[in-house]
Amino acid sequence: MTKIIQISDTHLVGEGKFVSKTLETATPLEDLVGRISEIQLEVGAIDAIIFSGDISDDGSAESYARFKSILSPLKLPIFAVPGNHDVRSSFRSAFSSAGYLPDSGKLNWHQTVGEVRIIGLDTLSEGQGGGELDPETLQFLESNLEKLENTPVILMLHHPPFKSGIEFMDSIGLHTGQERLGEILGSYFGELIVVCGHIHRNIVTKLAGHAVISAPSTCSSFLYNIHSDAPVGFLKQEGGFILHDWSQGFKSIRIEAQRGVGPFPF
Repeated sequence: MTKIIQISDTHLVGEGKFVSKTLETATPLEDLVGRISEIQLEVGAIDAIIFSGDISDDGSAESYARFKSILSPLKLPIFAVPGNHDVRSSFRSAFSSAGYLPDSGKLNWHQTVGEVRIIGLDTLSEGQGGGELDPETLQFLESNLEKLENTPVILMLHHPPFKSGIEFMDSIGLHTGQERLGEILGSYFGELIVVCGHIHRNIVTKLAGHAVISAPSTCSSFLYNIHSDAPVGFLKQEGGFILHDWSQGFKSIRIEAQRGVGPFPF
């Protein structure tokens, strides 16, 4: 049994700063750390935290230091991929001591946590909102999956390999590599889930027969409005996180940011 928490899109900035002059992003993450400590009393020990991109909103060294400081009370291993707001060089510097990131090039990596192999793919195209899966990254994935047989896999990337229906986010979605990704995943017959972020909403779909799950943002969301004239912008809304529980199969449970009042007897 392996329990892994997925957090996404914290969009941290430096002390005293706000995202888009209005969104304070550190407090929701601080509250979430308390929530994670709380749920361990209910679901058991957590083995690791995975982070599906946009740790930072501005790519600053200060924002990454703040992230590590806020999560440090949990004393859990953290494995992350960059999002479109991250800066690859700052990201690498911030997490180099953890030992799982390559020293150069794309930030593609793999780690084993309990019974689960986690593969992280770098979709960052610096200076762009949209992402890419370049041939190097796709080859990294393919060669790693070829070495596995029945090992359960969590494949993590920032940009979703599907259209969300939120038009302004789909315009900065995954622009290259999606077809080849599907071919590679279609050749893997073990248990595998794909997890991602970017769209600040929990959406579940499938790619090549495997479940694809996007995580909510800790601090904001985008209105799910599929009309072409939908307002462009974010909502101040804390989305919580996702618990991926492996025990002879994956269960993925969204955990709300606040516990709620109760439980009350029937």
